[in-house]
Amino acid sequence: MNDQLPKAILLDMDDTILAYDQGVDTDGCWRKSIQDHLAGENNVNPEDLLLRIKERASWHWSDPERHRVGRLDLYKARQEIIGAALMKFNIDDQALAGNIARTYGEERDKAVSLFPNAIETIRDLRSRGLKLALLTNGNAKPQWEKIRKFGLAPFFDCILVEGEFGIGKPDERIYFHAVKALDVRPEDTWMVGDNYQWEIVAPQRIGIKGIWIDHKGQGIPSKAEDQPYRIIRALPELTSILKEIPECD
Repeated sequence: MNDQLPKAILLDMDDTILAYDQGVDTDGCWRKSIQDHLAGENNVNPEDLLLRIKERASWHWSDPERHRVGRLDLYKARQEIIGAALMKFNIDDQALAGNIARTYGEERDKAVSLFPNAIETIRDLRSRGLKLALLTNGNAKPQWEKIRKFGLAPFFDCILVEGEFGIGKPDERIYFHAVKALDVRPEDTWMVGDNYQWEIVAPQRIGIKGIWIDHKGQGIPSKAEDQPYRIIRALPELTSILKEIPECD
């Protein structure tokens, strides 16, 4: 393995720095939103509706193009998912679907938090003289709200938000733009995150080394053709990797 210290690191945000799905009780968020608005629909079991919502959501987010469009307007995507789930119970009520979607979004936003020692790790990266960029997909408004809420902006030399920049991962142009903004070469750069396609496959095509955060320790996907440079369970493990690599004279 060709080990050398990077000059720059590109970091994902959701489920890398912030606990967005990992460690968040998403079912609990759904249950509250359903219970808050389904009181008048006595013929619907809330748990049955939750199951239908999860089935529809799994289908919806499985397609890359639906994912790209949906993450830029999460409220609309969730409303469509819930509306389709309600139709399984012969309920055609977009207002109800919208109310459930809105409450779910509010509950999810409240549940988002920093991973333990995430900020300390980023501070450590900065102290080593590394250039840092934050690359995050999604609508600009909610993503910037999270960036501001957790005080992330001062740590980064470059921040690229899909809804603002106009391009998101895994489009190669966003990685090229980041390394150019940091004035480094792709081969001197690491990309760190939890999405195998976005943080490993796509950036490694242009020479960036991908470090995959495998939160649950499930291992590389069975159909994966690309091998990550390194696998970690949480962001703070980056410090150990950096310590293992000798500095070049």
